[in-house]
Amino acid sequence: MITLSTAAVKELKSLLETKNAPAGTGLRLGVQKGGCAGLSYTMQVSEAEEGDITLEQEGVSVHISPDSVEYLKGCVINYEYSLSDSGFKIVNPNASRSCGCGTSFEAKGEEGTYDPANECK
Repeated sequence: MITLSTAAVKELKSLLETKNAPAGTGLRLGVQKGGCAGLSYTMQVSEAEEGDITLEQEGVSVHISPDSVEYLKGCVINYEYSLSDSGFKIVNPNASRSCGCGTSFEAKGEEGTYDPANECK
């Protein structure tokens, strides 16, 4: 359903170790309305919430908000290293387009619902 790159697994393991996170803590992903392209990703390190779908890969967990599953199926989570923008990045096959900031997207089948008044700032 969702795949983590080798770099993402490495960084998530390091982050969980640094935070001395309890067992069951992982990367929790979701999608909410908003952002400059219509939908935006939510991402936090936390334990699973009720109803979450939990996936495990190479010793780390990804918790997916149940109302976000359809938007996140088939995603690849990578960790990119950059001078100005290092962090977890989502490659989403369900996005018809993504915002330049990389945190917002328009879902396939929902094209045309984008409001240009919500430009990234």
